[in-house]
Amino acid sequence: MSSTIRAIVVDDEELARRGIELRLQSHPDIELIAQCVNGREALSVIDAEQPDLMFLDIQMPGLSGFDVLARVPQESMPMIVFVTAYDRYALDAFEAHALDYLLKPINDARFAQALDRVREHWAQRNALAQREKLMSLLAATRGAGSIDEQTLREQLEPVQEQRYAEILPIRDDSETVRLNVATIDWIDAAGDYMCVHAEGRTYVLRETMKSLAAILDPKIFQRVHRSTIVNVKRVRRLRPHTNGEYFLTLEDGQEIKLSRSYRDRVDQLLQRRP
Repeated sequence: MSSTIRAIVVDDEELARRGIELRLQSHPDIELIAQCVNGREALSVIDAEQPDLMFLDIQMPGLSGFDVLARVPQESMPMIVFVTAYDRYALDAFEAHALDYLLKPINDARFAQALDRVREHWAQRNALAQREKLMSLLAATRGAGSIDEQTLREQLEPVQEQRYAEILPIRDDSETVRLNVATIDWIDAAGDYMCVHAEGRTYVLRETMKSLAAILDPKIFQRVHRSTIVNVKRVRRLRPHTNGEYFLTLEDGQEIKLSRSYRDRVDQLLQRRP
């Protein structure tokens, strides 16, 4: 896959399209290949150009943004960043599996945060595609004697490592913090938000537990409760509690309950630590 992310903008408002176009000029790794004024034009461009990313207005005459997605074949679906003038559409956007959404008028810092999420997802997609390609090669040559199977398997390991995030972009007041994932101690859910605890600070991130867990390396970050993820490297002690539950004590003294259903998995990881 190319390192350049090919994007299109779909919006019936010329000023909105122009605004995204101008902002993308500061991000050379994202190439704007087309601008569409309605849903039908977008479907035609997606079919012809197979873009990697689509900035999609939700409210458009004719086909809405959700109508467009319903008509795009799954194999052609680009990464989606919804654009809307109404905050109430945000939840619908996430339910439609958008990477992010932007409120009009678009804030520059918020735009940069959305692009960071796009890049993280793009890196994961590239790594998975590379792994699938290698696996296909392995399957095609098994038993042919022309390729060393063990060597190929060793090549797959670094590909797996690359798919996990190293930087977590988090909106903090009027700026976006690029948080080094390695500094995270633990994460807990608070309603529709995630509280990320790192280096004595707490950052609030609009994300789901499932999607956040998917981008964190499971060798380091493990679910210890349905609403808690912990950095296993920070765990110092396990203290038994009632009904098979435990309390984990982190380096900073923080105690976190380890649910019985997650105990075996975390226990194994702790035993493997150097």
